[in-house]
Amino acid sequence: MSNEIYIAPSVLSTDLERLAEQVTAVERGGADWIHVDVMDGHFVPNLTFGPALVAALRRVTELPLDVHLMVERPEWYIAPFADAGAAVFTFHPETTAHVHRQLEQVRACGMLAGLALNPGTPLSYAEEVIDDLDLLLIMTVNPGFPAQRYIPAITKKVRRARQLLAARGSRARLEVDGGIGRDTIAAVHQAGADTFVAGSAIFRSADPESEVEELRRRCYTVV
Repeated sequence: MSNEIYIAPSVLSTDLERLAEQVTAVERGGADWIHVDVMDGHFVPNLTFGPALVAALRRVTELPLDVHLMVERPEWYIAPFADAGAAVFTFHPETTAHVHRQLEQVRACGMLAGLALNPGTPLSYAEEVIDDLDLLLIMTVNPGFPAQRYIPAITKKVRRARQLLAARGSRARLEVDGGIGRDTIAAVHQAGADTFVAGSAIFRSADPESEVEELRRRCYTVV
């Protein structure tokens, strides 16, 4: 497990009229990545952002842009997001017929390659490509909408994911996304996660800048 905690605020929960201001605030607060949720209205019941937003973010922050594709046929979007400035490209194994091929294409485009697993998706979907991953994302809610409650049972899945990565000697980061906040981050960190996507907890707080550091501090709370 990496000793380095990454906090990745999700722009899904920003006030888009104040996007640049809010991203700058969390950058000052010590955010490590900026997380961008891309949804197509088919794989998940919501429609959000595309490469144009990533290009806009690239102009206002130097932080790595962590792009999570919740779309069908993610291979269509690898090059466009790389060209827009994404640093991390994560997709779901159910959305493409050739997971290994797409991971190779992501890396060929200069991005870190990630695979995301929904709450009901078995870890076995990632097992055969562990050696090709830079990041494994465990969804701790059913994806589609912000401000959902963390599913407590997923903590055990995160622990099993960490064990799988360790058994294979993988250096991939273990990311969690969904319902991450002051009351949940410590338990999931102790289960083995090292990278935390937080949207509402940060951007809907009274002070997003200081909330980033508070979440990092809470990782070390004993639960």
